[in-house]
Amino acid sequence: MSSPLAPNYPIQISHKNSLYPARLRDLYDPPSSLYICGNISLLKMPMIAIVGSRNASPEGIKNARLFAKALSKAGALIISGLARGIDSAAHIAAIELGSNHFTAAILGTGIDIVYPKENFGLSQAISRQGLLISEFPLGAGPQKWHFPKRNRIIAALALGVVVIEAAEKSGSLITARLAADLGRDVFALPGSIHGLNSAGCHRLIQQGAKLVTTPRDVLEELHF
Repeated sequence: MSSPLAPNYPIQISHKNSLYPARLRDLYDPPSSLYICGNISLLKMPMIAIVGSRNASPEGIKNARLFAKALSKAGALIISGLARGIDSAAHIAAIELGSNHFTAAILGTGIDIVYPKENFGLSQAISRQGLLISEFPLGAGPQKWHFPKRNRIIAALALGVVVIEAAEKSGSLITARLAADLGRDVFALPGSIHGLNSAGCHRLIQQGAKLVTTPRDVLEELHF
């Protein structure tokens, strides 16, 4: 964990605020308020989530970057959860495109706490070129039950969720299933039948997720 973030000071908006994202109202338990750090006008952008394993393979990292860059160039804000692996790769790829491309991190901690702590620099970059978002109060550290709650916000905000790599028991599958329940599109990349990080994606495809192999496959389904 780390000290409070700079350079942008977080603000809090309630569910009654006109800036509160309308898509969160699709949840049966929408957050009563949000803490936000960054350019709040970006909440109006179309968002696509890219999620996956914390223990991602080199190929998974490569694919996360490929999809994040292509979808960002198409006009989407890339949303993820600031975790190690796929999440971080997607955030970084969007930031690397430059100042007209954006990413948002939904946190399982207070907005002033960085978890994992190695992502402190990435958090600062996101606050300058996107959004940090949390429903947890300032100072709240990481708790196991925080992350499923965080995942439901990712699922609700996104037009679609792209799962790059996921084991059979994975938080990414929670996000994908919540998204499907909310009527969002769910996309999954296939992998080796012997790969543990492919098992979750294959299960999603069996359950009706769209099999994708290129960013174009996602863009043909989502119109924004």
